[in-house]
Amino acid sequence: MTVTTSVARGGGSRATYPPVLLAVSVVVAALTLIPLLFVVGFGISIGWDAMWKLVVRPRTGELLSNTARLALACVLACAVLGTTAAWLVERTNLPGRKFWNVVLVAPLAVPAFVNSFGWVSLTPRVEGYGGALLIVTLSYYPLVYLPVAATLRGLDPALEETARALGHGPWRGFARVVLPQLRPALMGGCLLVGLHLLAEFGALQMLRFPTFTTAIYDQYQSSFNGPAANALAGVLVLCCLGLLLLELRLRGHARYARVGGGAARTAVPARLGWFTAPALVGLLVVVVLAVGVPVGSLVHWLLVGSSTAFPAGELVRAAVTTVGLGLAAALITSALALPVAWLCVRHRGVVSTVLERSTYFGSALPGIVVALALVTVTIRFAQPAYQTTGLLLAAYAILFLPRAMVSQRAALAQAPPLLDDVAHALGARPLTTLRRVTLPLIARGVGSGAALVFLAVVTELTATLLLSPIGTETLATRFWSNASDVAYGGAAPYAALMVLLSGPATYLLTRAANR
Repeated sequence: MTVTTSVARGGGSRATYPPVLLAVSVVVAALTLIPLLFVVGFGISIGWDAMWKLVVRPRTGELLSNTARLALACVLACAVLGTTAAWLVERTNLPGRKFWNVVLVAPLAVPAFVNSFGWVSLTPRVEGYGGALLIVTLSYYPLVYLPVAATLRGLDPALEETARALGHGPWRGFARVVLPQLRPALMGGCLLVGLHLLAEFGALQMLRFPTFTTAIYDQYQSSFNGPAANALAGVLVLCCLGLLLLELRLRGHARYARVGGGAARTAVPARLGWFTAPALVGLLVVVVLAVGVPVGSLVHWLLVGSSTAFPAGELVRAAVTTVGLGLAAALITSALALPVAWLCVRHRGVVSTVLERSTYFGSALPGIVVALALVTVTIRFAQPAYQTTGLLLAAYAILFLPRAMVSQRAALAQAPPLLDDVAHALGARPLTTLRRVTLPLIARGVGSGAALVFLAVVTELTATLLLSPIGTETLATRFWSNASDVAYGGAAPYAALMVLLSGPATYLLTRAANR
């Protein structure tokens, strides 16, 4: 017998929540809220008056301005660049579309702080707002390109043909028919860009552009000023909340699944005509700036750097540790995201929305805040877990759960619930339906999310620096140790190996999206 929990919903309807699914989702949300509770608890412990004095300072206003204008400009730039590139590759007769589909995702294999390292080590002119906007846009636009391209690939061209039959031109048809269908993927990608930018540290620190994240790190590392750092983290949490509410508002509540998704015809590519050459040049410039410059810089320092060395033992140990942590985190994070994504899509309501939104807060906080929150909790309540691999994997899950969540949510949104109902009517049990019907339909989304988590863990820096067990070093921590000492040649081998490890995962991510 299945028991459900009901809550009131808009329009008088009621959403049902399976108890087991709801309980698991609550546990996942509680895990991701630990850093937020840490920040709030610290604010309560020092008193709201003291907290207010720490927040209301000219420096806070400067950091808020820097963070807001960089985040807004980067999200808009990534939305335009990612959507345009996806349309050119998926819906036009652009020459070499398969090649462009691979290389446009390649920036995911180059961490943002490695990208900054490549630019800064060649010229200091990229320091400041302009350089920061350029580099974070080049690093993050694939987070929009991938889901939008996958959605365009799965749309039924009959929708556009109907629009043309009703008198809509190509541009009006795209705006009225295609763009609304892209809304979940586009908004999800933009949300990931915004959250990652709010938490970005390494790239912005190298570019000398102060934001809340870099200021929090400086407070902890230089002056050990915990109250000031936590006050800034509190403001960052409010920024995250605003971003989540805005994405929820823009995404809307329309349903996008349709029966017969596997029978959709391939869309007839739009002919670019005279626009073919400018389109090719534009895509080539993006790829060269996003991949060519940082990779070329790494090659340069590998060949001519005075501190360049190739310690085989250290490189192998760091690489094995990095891959092991990445695979474990991808598996654990994907498993944690699935029940929450399922509840959000298949059982819509206030409770499911709140639980889903809760999982994004940890990702918007700097890795150092997440790490310190987990350190505090474990020392006080679970001391045996302190400085263990399990604690580090928990930090990765908190930080990167949105990567898995967005991909799974988009896949579930396009998987018709009617097929589950048919399976149940034929006598299939819920677990059988999940294994034989639903999981095959959302496999690409689950795989894409897992690959994104793996890529993130391979290049994660701040939480790893604080939480890794004694003697555990990853490629990112070894790279940062050398780069901080301005040993560009010594940092280059670790950065190059990070790119090489991320490359296959990025390629498999592209193949999974194309399948």
